[in-house]
Order: sequence, then structure tokens, then C-alpha cells
Amino acid sequence: MGETLWKPQAKQYKFMERDEFEVFYGGAAGGGKSDALVIEALRQVGIPHYRGLLVRKTFPECRELIDKSLWYYKRAYPKARYNATEHRWTFPSGARIDFGSLQHEQDKIKYQGQAFDYIGVDELTHFLQSEYDFLKSRCRPNGEGTECYVRATGNPGGIGHQWVKDRFITAGPPETTIWDWSEWYEPDGRRVRKKLSRCFIPSSIFDNDALMKNDPMYVARLAALPEAEKNAFLYGDWNTFSGQVFSEWKDDPAHYEDRKGSHVVNPFIIPANWGIWCGMDWGYSRPYAIGWFAVDPEGRLYHIRELYGCTGTPNQGVHEEPAVVAERIKEVEENDPNLKGRRIQRIGDPAIWGTQGTESIGGIFERRQLYFNKGDNSRIDGKMQLHHRLAMDENGIPMLYVFSNCKNFIRTIPALVYDEKKVEDIDTRQEDHAYDMCRYVLMDNPIAQPVYKERKKYMPPTPFDTDIKYDRYDYFTHY
Repeated sequence: MGETLWKPQAKQYKFMERDEFEVFYGGAAGGGKSDALVIEALRQVGIPHYRGLLVRKTFPECRELIDKSLWYYKRAYPKARYNATEHRWTFPSGARIDFGSLQHEQDKIKYQGQAFDYIGVDELTHFLQSEYDFLKSRCRPNGEGTECYVRATGNPGGIGHQWVKDRFITAGPPETTIWDWSEWYEPDGRRVRKKLSRCFIPSSIFDNDALMKNDPMYVARLAALPEAEKNAFLYGDWNTFSGQVFSEWKDDPAHYEDRKGSHVVNPFIIPANWGIWCGMDWGYSRPYAIGWFAVDPEGRLYHIRELYGCTGTPNQGVHEEPAVVAERIKEVEENDPNLKGRRIQRIGDPAIWGTQGTESIGGIFERRQLYFNKGDNSRIDGKMQLHHRLAMDENGIPMLYVFSNCKNFIRTIPALVYDEKKVEDIDTRQEDHAYDMCRYVLMDNPIAQPVYKERKKYMPPTPFDTDIKYDRYDYFTHY
């Protein structure tokens, strides 16, 4: 009987036994995700025409997967050969497993025309959804007898945090099948609809008995990370993560009514003496974002209504003409009880007044009696205004509240991450449209950085206190 080179632990087994088309195995660090991804690629190497692909965002990052394969594959299949130039394993049957990267969105073209029976994507949150969707389209059979499926792993954070969270984490309970409809038309005009399945398997360091045994201090090192990273990597918390721009954001349903300790609150009727503002970030192939804000006598803003032009797929616009969007705005303002009959100050994306010899988008709006002033597009100043507004005083009260019905603002603002090159600005490849819309309104209602009293924190006594002895075991002993 041969040596057992690798055996899945309980959570890895759950990940590898699923039969959905897509399965995401993610959450906390140390759950054995990469090992499972690499081993899963071996499932069909006995079939001569099988082709597998393991992908990371950049090729240097792919080295970890290659190193794992060099350890496992050669021992499991002594006659298999690895070509370091082509980054490819070839197995005795003729089956192949390739290693690849997709650093830039335009790199998708190198996979065009290729087919892979199995695709494994490591650190999925480093990818844009468009990149992942293109990779999925390359998952098709290379011959009879193979199963075609996609597997992915990852942790909270990164450019793809929000769409991964939407697609796998919040779409349904863990370890349950979620169904999507795929639809197309055959050449003869017949409409075809098929169901595609996906599933989320949560991972945790506490599921990895082997790592806990070999490195018992790993948990301690995760626990010593800064709070956001600790929550993400130790507990698999998808609401806070490293690189998050607006870490001040709080969404606590327990405080929607008393408005303390939560930026999200229950809707209410706006008093007649409060001002109303409207902001717009234009989008056609990407979503447009239009939001209405009330301003109370203290200058506090309430985001009370949104109109968001999205197909339902994150960051995908509805391709609506300006005239159509103008009518949608008028419909909202004529029917919403908080907006009907009110004087509304509107601030728009400065780009809507650009023109290449045709009527500008701003001009189209004006012909329909919707007048927007040009918004201040100072990106860093606008970002700081949102920081100032989100900061809470000692009683948990901020200068910006958001009605719970503004779902896209609530969904996208906490997911924004910093640009790796412009380190003080957000990464504009994200779904940042509600944020841009908000910036225009905030720059028209600027506030100074709030100066709040710090909440009183318990401070342990120092070794110089007369009633305390500091001993060599580094703790305080009260006499």
C-alpha cells in the first residue's frame, strides 16, 4: 500500500466534494485553501485531453502554487514533468495543468481561444469581476468524459472584495447551492435557459488541525495584527479589512432608531425647514449614481434617497440615455414625500458638460428643466470631507447619516480600497459611483475636521503607583 501524501481535513473535504459549477472557499487565513486548490486540479489527470489552469493575479504570486505542486505532483506522479519555461505540468496520460496570471484586465486576451476543464483561482478578491467572468468563459471541455468547473479561494479585502462578498458571502447561507440563470438564443431563434450553480464554503484557521499542531503560535500572530486585519484574517470578517478607506463606517441595525453608533438609520419624514441637495455621478456602461441629501439646522447630512443605474451585476451600467435618466429623476422628485414640492440644489459630475460637437449630457438635462451645478472634483479634499462626516463624536453621533433604503451606497462605500500607486486616493477601478456622487454634495457643504472628546478608556495602573508592585513576570500585582 502506497504512502498517503495528502489527506483533506474536514473543511477542505467539504470544499472538494461540492458539485456546483463555482465554489468559493474563503474567509480567514490558514484554512488550507491553496493546498485544496492545487490538489483538486489533479482529479482528472488520468484523462489524456484534460486541461487544468491555476491562476494568481501576478506571476510572482503564482510561485506559491507552483512550489506546492512541485512538492505534491512529483511524489504522486513520478513520471510527470514540469516545464519551468511554459509553467506547465504534463502527466503520463498527456493531461496538462498550467499556471497563469492576469495582472491587467487586458491580459485576458492571452486566454482567448483556450479551453480548460478545471480553473482554480487563488486569492479571488485580487481580481475584478470582469476578469473572473472571462476566466469562467474559458471553462469548457477539451473532449468527452471531463467535468468542467471553477474553484476559487480568498480572504476579505482587495479590489474585488465587494463583488466577491455579493456573489458568494451574502448571496445565501454557507454550504448551500445558489442558482443563476444563463440565457442565450440559438441560430434558429430558439431561446435557451440553463441554470448554473455556485456555493460558498467558509474557512478558518481553527479548521486546520495540521497547521494548529505544527505552528501553535500562528493564531497568536494573527491576533497581534491591527484590528482590521485581525478581524479579516483570524475571524474571516467581511465587514472590515486591511486597505479599507472608510474604516469609520458603522452599520448596526440595533441603533437604526436611536441613531447612535450607526451611520445607517431608519427613514423618517424630513422637516420642512431642512435643505435638500441632489448629487449625480454620470454612468452609461458603468452605473450612474444619483442621491438626495437633507441638511439639518446643525449642518448634518442625511442621505435620504438614491437612484442607481445598475443591472444587478456589480459595476455594470444599464446603458440608459440621458433623457431616460432625466425622466427617472423627475419621477422620483415628484413622488417621494421627502422631495415632492421641495426646492432642490443639484450638483453634478463635471464631465457631463463635456462635448465633442454634440449636445452635452448636462444640456440634455437642462432641456428637461433639471439644472445641475458643476461639482468640485477635488478628489483628496472630497475624500477627507467624507472622513470628517463619518467621524463619530463621544456619543456615537456622526455628521452623515444614511437611510437604510440607500442600499447601493451602504453596499459600496465600506468596500472601497486605496489605490496602490496613488496611495491617498481610492482605486477607481472599483464600484465608486455612489462615492463620487456623495463627494460632489460634500464639497458643496464642507465642514472642518471635527474635534471630539475622546471616550474615556480604562488605563491600567503604572509600575510607579505606590500601591502596585511590578514584578519580573510582566504583570501587575495589587497588594
